[in-house]
Amino acid sequence: MDTESYKDEDNLTSLAVVLPLALAGFVVAAGCWTLFAVAGVHVRNSLNLSDMQFGLLLAMPMAVGACLAVPAGLLAQRLGARRVMIACLGGLAVCMVLILTVRSFAGYLLASAGLGLAAGFYSAGLQFVTRHCPPDRIGLVLGIFGAGVTGAGFNYYLVPLVHQAFDWQGVPLAYLAVLLLVLALLLLLTDDVNSMDDPPAATSVGQLLSRLRTLRMWQLCLYFGVVAGSFFTLALWLPDYLSSRFVLTVESGAKLALWFVIPGALAQIAGGGLSDRFGTARVIVRSLAVCLTVLFILSYPPMTLFIQGVEQTIEVKLAIPLYLERVFVLLLGIALGCAMGAIQRMMVAENHDGAAFAAGMLLVSACSVAFLLPLLFGAVNQWVGVRSAVFMILFLLFAGCLFLFARGHRRSERDALLHTGI
Repeated sequence: MDTESYKDEDNLTSLAVVLPLALAGFVVAAGCWTLFAVAGVHVRNSLNLSDMQFGLLLAMPMAVGACLAVPAGLLAQRLGARRVMIACLGGLAVCMVLILTVRSFAGYLLASAGLGLAAGFYSAGLQFVTRHCPPDRIGLVLGIFGAGVTGAGFNYYLVPLVHQAFDWQGVPLAYLAVLLLVLALLLLLTDDVNSMDDPPAATSVGQLLSRLRTLRMWQLCLYFGVVAGSFFTLALWLPDYLSSRFVLTVESGAKLALWFVIPGALAQIAGGGLSDRFGTARVIVRSLAVCLTVLFILSYPPMTLFIQGVEQTIEVKLAIPLYLERVFVLLLGIALGCAMGAIQRMMVAENHDGAAFAAGMLLVSACSVAFLLPLLFGAVNQWVGVRSAVFMILFLLFAGCLFLFARGHRRSERDALLHTGI
């Protein structure tokens, strides 16, 4: 008993160092990951890029991230999460140097592809913090680590601010300095002994890949992909939507989008913590239900009703005002964040000895959805001609996920009761 208590105290002490470092690294990595979402406008203007070239520049980090997530997770299982995290941060620093030095589309495209290393950092970082986390607090710890995606929202403020004071290339220079600082702290305050993974049998590539044969893993990847992919897509898409919908400047639309990004990222902490306390399935169902309600409201476009009266035609205009739109965007971000934290907790809890691999699978699914949704949004906007149609698409996706998850959870509960003989 004394040995167990000493081990728990040692893990908590290590977690107090590991978690802040991993969180800081993920905040910076997430900021690098979405750098071209804002700074890409300046690259587009300076190089006179076509719509296809600009879209490719924005999509490359997500596409490469989807390709790197699982290999990075497997490497973290075999070589140690700390080594993979250091390699990813070093690669991101090289990308910042590239952005500062190149002046051609090919060079920027190469740098944009390298930003996908942020996905590798996520896979390894999740394994890094999970190993030092007590089982009854895993949801809270994973939620805190996942909240590092708030770094994606910093660009909305950082790029315009630096561009106004100096030049937009001051942003990669700032990220380079912070990356080197976090890299130095990670090298100084941690070591390979603390970051080496659990027994070799648990890290066998064959055993990890064999889990792909189970329907459960694919289901959780589907749910997380829809939820997190929708979150990433809306984070990039909302500034343009809000500025067009309410006739605002792009900067004002970006600031309004922060009401979605920052609370949604931080809500992962609440989702993980509530899952530890009340159960993961309950948090997921309620979060998805809130998402459906908000998406149903947001899907209605501004409309005008003409009522034929006795003497005249009465015109009634129906539209959500800006302050209510802000409230609904806030609620949607919080609900998505809670769902992400809960699903992430469920996946890692069921694959604790292969946390990095599980995180990689989740990220592959999220990046794939985040890559496809903007294409679908653009096609529907062009075909239907209604901007809020994108919320209709998300409503259908979330309705399907909620139905499948609720049915699967109920079936598993029934099987558990039959197994215990009740």
